[in-house]
Amino acid sequence: MSTAITGDPLGSLLDGPRAHGAFLLRTVLAPPWSVRVEDRAPLTVLLPRRGRAWLVADDGAPLCLEPGDVAVVRGPDPYTVASDAALPPDVVIKPGQHSTTVSGADLCAPWSRDVRTWGTASADGDTMLVGTYDVRGEVGGRLLAALPPRLVVPGDEAPASLVSLLEAEVARDTPGQDVVLDRLLDLVLITVLRAHFTRQAGDAPSWYRAQADPVVGATLRLLHAEPARPWTVAGLATTVGVSRAALARRFTALVGQPPMAYLTGWRLALAAELLREPARTLDAVARRVGYGTAFALSTAFKRAYGVSPQHYRRTRLSRPE
Repeated sequence: MSTAITGDPLGSLLDGPRAHGAFLLRTVLAPPWSVRVEDRAPLTVLLPRRGRAWLVADDGAPLCLEPGDVAVVRGPDPYTVASDAALPPDVVIKPGQHSTTVSGADLCAPWSRDVRTWGTASADGDTMLVGTYDVRGEVGGRLLAALPPRLVVPGDEAPASLVSLLEAEVARDTPGQDVVLDRLLDLVLITVLRAHFTRQAGDAPSWYRAQADPVVGATLRLLHAEPARPWTVAGLATTVGVSRAALARRFTALVGQPPMAYLTGWRLALAAELLREPARTLDAVARRVGYGTAFALSTAFKRAYGVSPQHYRRTRLSRPE
């Protein structure tokens, strides 16, 4: 899948974990139940639809999830989801979304129900939608670094209509359904993260808070929309209508680093993502992200990531999907 470039910093970062054959499941479990999740997934969305659930991490207080709430969990650390926070797990979800009892007996086939439905109850149990992203690439890594390990957006701030539509579509088995579900999951995630960053304004990433500033926000949009353009601080300042010194000072204060340092990091993150596309030559990647030659990109990339682009590509492409 080709990496898109957008002028919206949040949209740009979300382009990394854009769902592509994401794991989506409707679980229906008769209480009491407790599921230990050890799948090491980088990003998971939990959407309780009927019955209260508890999100229990090994290193934090349990979080109560009411129907309508949306929780986002950043991996790879394990956690437990249960009908009661005090219950010990009786099910384990392992890498590859393989479910077993705590003793190792397979549960995938025995608990398989209708289309994308799994659990112990057919209709009247606690119901939850689970969407799991398999995030790869440094662009996705930048987003994950901006998220807390766990976040919950309450139902009155969650995208209720989108979640209801996702719930209806999960149970369908029609041509192109996987693409429909991927895009719906993306919309839910984007809306939830936007709501979270807005309500947690003081704790939101600096680049997100800076978007509200008329000067720095405009600058960020320029850098994300055209990363390959030969930007300078003077050129950016002229475009957004302030002095060079004013832009440098304001950008650094709000984002936490100077404009050119931010641009370099964003260019190299895009390069890391593009290197996962085998058909792209190193020269093509370099031009796409604003480096005149493959050598120039290699020098900057090795300085930032500690390995050459060729080595990075070999190691990432050799990893199993």
